[in-house]
Amino acid sequence: MSLLKRIERVNRPAGEGEPETPSSSPNVPATTTPTAPAGPPSPPAGNGARPPIAAAPSAPTTTSRPFLGNLPARESFREAKFRVQNRLINELDPKLDLTNQVEVRRQIEDLFGKIADEEGLALTRAERVRMLEQITDEILGLGPLEPLLRDETLTEVMVNGPQQVYVEREGRLELTNVTFQNDEHVMKIIQRIIAPIGRRVDESSPMVDARLADGSRVNAIIPPLSLVGPVITIRKFSATPYTVEDLIRFGTATPEMFEFLEACVKARLNIFVAGGTGSGKTTMLNILSSFIPDDERIVTIEDAAELQLRQEHVVTLEARPANIEGKGAVPIRELVRNALRMRPDRIVVGECRSAEALDMLQAMNTGHDGSMSTGHANTPRDMLARLETMVLMAGMDLPLRAIREQIASAVDLIVHQNRLKDGSRKIVNITEVQGMEGDVIVMQDIFVFEQTGVVEGKIQGRLKPTGIRPKFVEKFEVAGIHLPPNVFGSPF
Repeated sequence: MSLLKRIERVNRPAGEGEPETPSSSPNVPATTTPTAPAGPPSPPAGNGARPPIAAAPSAPTTTSRPFLGNLPARESFREAKFRVQNRLINELDPKLDLTNQVEVRRQIEDLFGKIADEEGLALTRAERVRMLEQITDEILGLGPLEPLLRDETLTEVMVNGPQQVYVEREGRLELTNVTFQNDEHVMKIIQRIIAPIGRRVDESSPMVDARLADGSRVNAIIPPLSLVGPVITIRKFSATPYTVEDLIRFGTATPEMFEFLEACVKARLNIFVAGGTGSGKTTMLNILSSFIPDDERIVTIEDAAELQLRQEHVVTLEARPANIEGKGAVPIRELVRNALRMRPDRIVVGECRSAEALDMLQAMNTGHDGSMSTGHANTPRDMLARLETMVLMAGMDLPLRAIREQIASAVDLIVHQNRLKDGSRKIVNITEVQGMEGDVIVMQDIFVFEQTGVVEGKIQGRLKPTGIRPKFVEKFEVAGIHLPPNVFGSPF
């Protein structure tokens, strides 16, 4: 079986039939549609296996015209690329080891030069290089997404169907000129992303969470739930995690703030990082986790593994969705319970969204000090209200006062991060949870962001201490941590 047949047999989406045959009527212009053999859908590859390469998506059906020079240059380039790509895949060695990317790239370059000469393509040197890169990305990578994933200035890639791709750069959205051929092309890229981790997506399971090899988070949702075609959202992560120095340079926080937060982590305070979508909660949780001493056992629990801890003794757990029969799901809550039997010094939950908040609070209250998590909230006070709601989602008939006492006893500190109008991300509150007064949880800001104005679209302000010394400073003394008097804005 040829390489083209082999890879299309594996990658053909479920339910796809044979392409229509061109019309043979003498009164209808002939159309050209590349044909490909039909085959059954592939089972997802598991255990890190890389899926086979995909053939070029079908080129658009085009009506032959007497003057090709009237076609737009971009369209001519695209049609030539599909023609060369299909020939190249047909002529690649069927026994080629696709995991040996160096050898595959060498063969692709050799065949590309030969085919381009035989086709007599009138391309400039820059166009030949661009075409070779695009074909290589289609065979070995994620097609049109590869240049975006290589761009280190981008933090998010959003594919809204085949004809619209947005990116986030410095906190602002930009529309790119990147397009896919059709819905089938986008689906093949989704399948290539999820196959190595054993996930699946189809009409019966049209949503999926996954991750790339570099840890970047991927969400995909397809028709019939999406009315614009397959949608991919990629939250990119830097190859090297951001450091404290990076966030100080970005203006996210001040050196005094990080000095205080480091002391809180080492003194084993329980911390929640709150904020909205894209505010940098996971990045901040990474930074806080980096302060954990190397001699402690850390268990991390996430929906999709995103945290990039540098300590040696780290156990990473990942929740599992249900299978095609709706069975086999392992939610975060069960992993939190299991983590308590794993002798952890620290439990780090990527995000509390539901009933797992109750188990997390109980862990914090039963000897697992120094635990950390994140949650969606608009303010530190809202974070406490969300925790109450999530505890109620556990189905326990607990009185509200008992829930609030659990929260006030378990949580020591809330770090609230926000993405401002200009796209910048800043810690806007570091708030101490002091305890209960009556039926109300008492909170006190230790650091705040004070906005002073807007200059040329950039928000101006300063991150400053409130001058209030937190009640848990005694824990610093017990842990042998001594902060300079000016950290809180006034001497002790």
